[in-house]
Amino acid sequence: MTSANASVRPVTLALVTLVLAGCAATSKVAEMQGFGPQPALPPPQTSMIPTVNVVKAVGWPAGGAPVGTEGAMVAAFARNLDHPRWLHVLPNGDVLVAETNAPPRPEDAKGIKGWFFKRYQKKAGGAVPSANRITLLRDADGDGTAEVRTTFLSGLNSPFGMALVGPALYVANTDAIVRFPYSAGETTIGTAPTKVLNLPGGPLNHHWTKNIVASADGSKLYVAIGSNSNAGENGIDKEADRAAIWELDLQTGAHRTFASGLRNPVGMAWEPETGALWTAVNERDELGNDLVPDYMTSVRDGGFYGWPYSYFGQHVDERVKPKRPDLVATAIVPDYALGSHTASLGLAHSRGNRLSPRFEQGMFVGQHGSWNRKPRSGYKVIFVPFSNGRPAGMPIDVLTGFVRDDGEAMGRPVGVAVDARGGLLVADDVGNVVWRVAGAAQITRR
Repeated sequence: MTSANASVRPVTLALVTLVLAGCAATSKVAEMQGFGPQPALPPPQTSMIPTVNVVKAVGWPAGGAPVGTEGAMVAAFARNLDHPRWLHVLPNGDVLVAETNAPPRPEDAKGIKGWFFKRYQKKAGGAVPSANRITLLRDADGDGTAEVRTTFLSGLNSPFGMALVGPALYVANTDAIVRFPYSAGETTIGTAPTKVLNLPGGPLNHHWTKNIVASADGSKLYVAIGSNSNAGENGIDKEADRAAIWELDLQTGAHRTFASGLRNPVGMAWEPETGALWTAVNERDELGNDLVPDYMTSVRDGGFYGWPYSYFGQHVDERVKPKRPDLVATAIVPDYALGSHTASLGLAHSRGNRLSPRFEQGMFVGQHGSWNRKPRSGYKVIFVPFSNGRPAGMPIDVLTGFVRDDGEAMGRPVGVAVDARGGLLVADDVGNVVWRVAGAAQITRR
């Protein structure tokens, strides 16, 4: 075989595989059956070629915007950002935006599957270099648009989660939590960071985002760390200290595993009525269009949530070897399913929002959207109503219209946060916008 033919062969095989993948069967379960405390869990469907249904990222046309829930107004809080993923609202109302993406990961996504994964990411707008910075946005006149934008922190390493504790701002890079001194009102920090805690990173680092939230008394940070694989296929040894939420004592610097078996916990939020920590978790892929539902759940101290050995309680994933029936027997059933393959990332309690009385108690969820479900799922922001500190009803669409019928994605929602004036902020990493959803009755003050 000539060298030219040798180079063509893998590409030809890849294209054939792509065509076959695109012909995969569609879902047999209505999308909404994958939501709630008792979602539909049909038999798993495994094949050499998973369903592939990737959007094509095109960005927003001039004047374009997603569609808000009835009675809401949607406007761009800030445009022309660089892959904005996560948000943090400071006590004075300033908004911090992590402009970020994955770090170099030479050991991740290798082989033919890895080749495809990288192509899919590029098509869907996820392959851009990381800006590695946090930007400050300020809406001093209260008109719903940030007129001040400054580089707040730069030179970071794929930053994601942020938490302010007293005069200290903590930032979760992909490989470490670092601390900066913060003074209210400042628009940039030039001080070098102090490393607080190393986090699992390295050349594989499959789920690279690391999120943090502080306890109410400011004594602890909770750290969300995703798995190093889809379902343990890289070896269980590669999952050490991953697929978990850690608890970090800020006084002593000691940390421990607070909960485990969480494939990719990303968003975290405190439920104010019960004081419980909640997280949004991305579940595993390649078990068919209708498995496995992503979920949000209250997080029990010492709890195990199944990954990789089982899902939604004791439903065993037969792909995972060796089996661990002892752990499966202890697996906690999550509180609320968020739909299969929706990539539910953002999570924020609705406390303080002024959109509508419908959203008084519950959680806002940013759903980045599926890549391997037909029809597609996610690509929107939803609200799950709560009563007495627990989910109480089916979700309500809050922000939609990110994907056209032809599969072109103008944007993809990620982080969500309630701002100081009661609006809902949404980080759109493909559209490079932070959107603001406000109730029609809100009165802006200049």
